[in-house]
Amino acid sequence: MAFDDPADADEFFAEADRRARERRERRRLRQDARRGRRMRPRPTHRFAETRHLASTPAGRILIVAAAVIALFTVIGLAALWPHGGADRHHAQSAPPPTQGAKVTAVREIRCPGPTPQQCRQLRVAVGGRQVPITLGPVNVSPRIHEGQRIRVAPVVQGVGPALPPGAERYSFVDVDRHGSVLLMGLAFALAAMVLLWWRGLLAVVGVALSILLLTTFLVPALLQGRPALLVALVTALAVMFVTTVLTNGIGAQTLAAVLGITATLLLACGLASACVALAHVDGRTDELSLILSQQASSLSLRGVVLAGMIVGALGVLADTAVTQASAVMALRRADPDLTAGGLYRGAFVVGRDHLSATIHTLVLAYAGAALPLLLVMRSSGANTVDALNAQAIAEPVVATIVGCLALMAAVPVTTGLASMLVSRVPAGLLPDGHGHHH
Repeated sequence: MAFDDPADADEFFAEADRRARERRERRRLRQDARRGRRMRPRPTHRFAETRHLASTPAGRILIVAAAVIALFTVIGLAALWPHGGADRHHAQSAPPPTQGAKVTAVREIRCPGPTPQQCRQLRVAVGGRQVPITLGPVNVSPRIHEGQRIRVAPVVQGVGPALPPGAERYSFVDVDRHGSVLLMGLAFALAAMVLLWWRGLLAVVGVALSILLLTTFLVPALLQGRPALLVALVTALAVMFVTTVLTNGIGAQTLAAVLGITATLLLACGLASACVALAHVDGRTDELSLILSQQASSLSLRGVVLAGMIVGALGVLADTAVTQASAVMALRRADPDLTAGGLYRGAFVVGRDHLSATIHTLVLAYAGAALPLLLVMRSSGANTVDALNAQAIAEPVVATIVGCLALMAAVPVTTGLASMLVSRVPAGLLPDGHGHHH
């Protein structure tokens, strides 16, 4: 190629050299990106994050704080774990176990007594024989159809004469829901694993372990008269460790979430105690609570209310804390030059937007649980002032307020802790963004 002016030749070759350098730089960046993607899934990468965090003074302090919380949780579980006595007492006074049965026929008969009305009578197959069971007037008895599975219990005869000839030997307990509930649980687990792969499996395991803690520790400990607020706090901390470690591993995000959830749980305990005392909520809201107080004399109904508020708030607190820690990590990966203050400001904006939606979620959850009671009070003609004054309505209102106040504290606390931790970890050591799971 010929050039009339030497300056044109210099400009041409300079431009060609610049383009060649740009191509080499883009090729190098693509190679580095592929190399980084290959390195991220390695387990040592997550350990490197934790090791680097432990090399900083602030990181060591927060790691020790998380370890102290874990130790307190373990000691609390050991000290408060229910043992023996009360369970044996309840087992002796428990009703006989129910049996599965199948409805083979349904008909209407005249109810016994002077009032002319129709009763629903079932014929069911149980224990290898056909027996009748009368439910009661058709307008108040459950709708049962032929072929349906139900649960029945043998009629227990107390002290006195035996059952007269022709008396019904079994009583209706409820519809048999074992199969349908199991099917829905399996569908939930399958959907979680299909959408989230192995993290979905870990989430399902976390849910199962959380329910196990509630049924084997929280409920028996409350029945045995253990301090309700302390039992609820220890249970919530144990569930927190199970869910956060299983779904996020051990790293800066988990440490920040654990410390943030613990701080807001402690705040929720104080708020719940103060609000329950201020509103004079004692847990005596319905017939079930009165039966419970008679069966377990050492049980504090007010303590049950407090425990329910703490456990009920845990889910949204954990979700908010993990969201904030995940947002901080995402900002750190996107801009490694951001300081702790910059990370906090950016993630706090995300948390503020998420907070309004989460508060709505909490309010609607409690409103949905209280919907039957709201319908009863509305149909009876009670005005709004009287409805809010009723303890059965005031209790979920107080629980909603406690949960919302704890949520408002969770956003700045967790965001600040996560910003302080993540800013001390090189962006290259942070795992890919996968942390937030509802």
